[in-house]
Amino acid sequence: MATDFSQLKRSRQNQFDKLTSELTKLNTVQAGSSDDDRLWKPEVDKAGNGYAVIRFLPAPSNEDVPFVRIWDHGFQGPGGWYIEKSLTTLGKPDPVSEYNTQLWNSGVEANKDLVRKQKRRLSFVSNIYVVKDPAHPENEGKVFLYKYGKKIFDKLNEAMNPQFEDEKPVNPFDLWEGANFKLKIRQVEGYRNYDKSEFDSVGPLLDDDEELEKLWRSEYPLQPFLDASNFKSYEELKEKLNKVLGLTGTAKPQTRAENSAPWDEDDATPAPSIKAKAAPALEQVTAEDDDDAMDFFKKLAEED
Repeated sequence: MATDFSQLKRSRQNQFDKLTSELTKLNTVQAGSSDDDRLWKPEVDKAGNGYAVIRFLPAPSNEDVPFVRIWDHGFQGPGGWYIEKSLTTLGKPDPVSEYNTQLWNSGVEANKDLVRKQKRRLSFVSNIYVVKDPAHPENEGKVFLYKYGKKIFDKLNEAMNPQFEDEKPVNPFDLWEGANFKLKIRQVEGYRNYDKSEFDSVGPLLDDDEELEKLWRSEYPLQPFLDASNFKSYEELKEKLNKVLGLTGTAKPQTRAENSAPWDEDDATPAPSIKAKAAPALEQVTAEDDDDAMDFFKKLAEED
């Protein structure tokens, strides 16, 4: 991990190697709220369209990776809303994931439909520099935290693992040889769509290393998002799940013979290698698709 700016510049290739390794590890195996003024969110017009230019920043001082990965659940049951971070983020057992696995293994199609409604949402958090924000120009030239989903993460991954031999891998988190990200948002079939988003040409974010160092030192730490104190205990989540779904402590879904290949939520996230095939399991719901709706639902849940 870089502890001073000159080291950050010298060790860029080493950091790039560590980052690609981390991407692979994440796919083979929430501090912050909607009211957090550190968080930047793109704004869309009445038609659901939006545009901004941002630059993903390298890992903060004393950290190795420029993003953290967070899983959460958001669904409604007869007993209200369940909107909680998943303990699987920390590599720990989570009651919703365990219950979903039981449902999936039951072999009953109705149970599988419930799993699809209760599956995890994947999001990431990184530091960014706002280059252009037409809706809020006061944000330009500032560092923020940005929460994004798998669709944008795939864009980052594609830049680092290009599909064709004549394309050079780019570390989008590099201050000197990274690239600005043109965020293009459309409304497609009722959901936000980011397919047209793209990276600009490679180049330094700024020409002055002293200014770059100031930006780097102004980044927000990411590891606190993964602090266990930001997650409820297994027992608390289990109690909440039972209340929301009207389950007893020993309730089990309707079952028949278990599948030989139990359902695994991670199947919904393909490995970052371009050679990897996307698993045919569940379609992943990303943070971009329904982040605004989830904020609204969370407020409703808090009012219960």
